[in-house]
Amino acid sequence: MSQDFYKKILDNNREWVERMLAKDPNYFAELAKGQTPPLLWIGCSDSRVPANEIIGAKPGEVFVHRNIANMVVHSDMNMLSVLDYAVNVLKVKHVIVCGHYGCGGIKAAMGNDSIGIIDNWIRHIKDVYRLHNTYLDSIADENTRFDKFVEINVQEQVFDLAKTSIVQGAWRNGQDLTLHGWAYGVGSGFVNDLDVNISSEKDLDKVYQLKF
Repeated sequence: MSQDFYKKILDNNREWVERMLAKDPNYFAELAKGQTPPLLWIGCSDSRVPANEIIGAKPGEVFVHRNIANMVVHSDMNMLSVLDYAVNVLKVKHVIVCGHYGCGGIKAAMGNDSIGIIDNWIRHIKDVYRLHNTYLDSIADENTRFDKFVEINVQEQVFDLAKTSIVQGAWRNGQDLTLHGWAYGVGSGFVNDLDVNISSEKDLDKVYQLKF
């Protein structure tokens, strides 16, 4: 069965190439010339949350970074490298942090079960819960609390993005850059704009505002 699946995805690739070339013989030749995406997407690794498809974007229109629970961890060199390249080389104008309802990473952070090495990553999510535990613990319904935690986590990751020297440096240089927070409904397909939009370091507490 696994070999059948592997063969199928290779066949799918060939069929996709043929479809694209039938529409435009220069499709891949144009893509090979480079990329100028206006958007960096920081999303969850969950297979049900495909960045391009959700927003109807074509290849070349979205630069993507994904990890468990769409986290912005200040010591994560992978995320920082992607962010630096997107902001300083590609000159993206928007960064979207997109979480999703029903996120397994968020759910795990609400409990105490040990999963394995991922426990070390989940701890960052638990830190977010700790910051908002009074409010979250006041929500009696577990599903409602789960959904709200998904949203709060996205909001905190947007603020953590704004705290980076990469983003603040771009703003200081007059670069047009706005950060946004979304939560995606896996069961509906719709995006919930969480109305957290930051385009200046002035939206941060003074302790986080860097002087260059």
